Amino acid sequence: MPDTAVRASRWADSSLSAIAAGFLAVLVSLAGPLAIFYQAAQAGNMSGEMFASWVWGISLGAAVAGIFLSWTLKAPVITAWSAPGTALLIPLFPALSIHEAVGAYLTAALLLLAIGLSGGFDRLMSHVPKGVASGMMAGILLPFGLNAFKGMATLPLLVCGMLAAYLLCKRLYPRYSVVLLLAAGIAIAMSTGQTHFAGIHLQLVTPQFITPAWSWSTTFSLALPLVLTTLSGQYLPGMAILRGAGYDVPVRKVVVVNSLASLAAAFAGGITIAIAAITAAMCTGRDAHEDPRRRYVAGIANGVFYLLAGLCGGSVVMLFAALPKELIVTLAGLALLGPIGVNLAQVAAAPEREAAVLTFLATASGMSFLGLGSAFWGILIGVVAHRVLRPATTA
Repeated sequence: MPDTAVRASRWADSSLSAIAAGFLAVLVSLAGPLAIFYQAAQAGNMSGEMFASWVWGISLGAAVAGIFLSWTLKAPVITAWSAPGTALLIPLFPALSIHEAVGAYLTAALLLLAIGLSGGFDRLMSHVPKGVASGMMAGILLPFGLNAFKGMATLPLLVCGMLAAYLLCKRLYPRYSVVLLLAAGIAIAMSTGQTHFAGIHLQLVTPQFITPAWSWSTTFSLALPLVLTTLSGQYLPGMAILRGAGYDVPVRKVVVVNSLASLAAAFAGGITIAIAAITAAMCTGRDAHEDPRRRYVAGIANGVFYLLAGLCGGSVVMLFAALPKELIVTLAGLALLGPIGVNLAQVAAAPEREAAVLTFLATASGMSFLGLGSAFWGILIGVVAHRVLRPATTA
């Protein structure tokens, strides 16, 4: 009886807005970071079947980890593959073989597993002030908000129509504004002839097992940078989003589960699975559900849609290719207005405001140095600024 009651309770927690948020997170992941993955496959001269196997690996790895963590922690834990890590592959191919890449994936997953088990990431997070974390998140999200309006130059009718639909839906049906915005965007794109659905057909994926190969060169050129970029570009902002939204989830469990999923996904060509950053913001706010205790459904829905995407990887790629990129970019930017506003407000109200603003500007700049992205350097600059300025403000 208790198990039945729990299942009934969790079914009652489901909502269209949470399911829509989970779907939107997958939509943005496949339409954005997947393009980087596709570039890497082209750089490595991979076949279409191999690329589909990669999509299968990363999708199923993210699905299993996300569903398990969201269900057990009752929090919207959104998982994805390491987008910044994927960018590391492009300059390494074609000199790097797919077998060496898989060996590096496995090495990185084992190192992340060790970090998770040791609890080292918890100690790192304890040194990051909330205002600085909010500055980093605002800096990461800001370009998405700005990009929402760039499509005005190429498809003004679509962008203006989506903006009008967003305002109208936010006014009349705020809880379902994102899913209604998606429907409006597709309707406008179809009516203006901007979609190409004719060539889409069902195409299931046949995963390919890839034998790993290890070398010191790939360990230092791919595995170690992959660990650093995953920690700084995925876990650091991802955990900041969750904790900023009030979800004090145990990072040790999150890292361990994702690392185990990464080990399994690697053999199909899937790169490291980690907690998501950008798409997590779509599922942790009020647009997913007014009640924070019921937003975990968005994490489960996200995993289910990833599962479907992995099984029908070829069809999913064709589906998203049939939509204009301006639709996806505008949808993502408007859906993130809430999180952008919340994080900017927290920056302005933070006791360590100057450090938070420095973090925001450094992160939003998109800078890259020593192979590490702006999220890492933004948080580092912010923490150092906080330490330096703190004595002067307390004197």
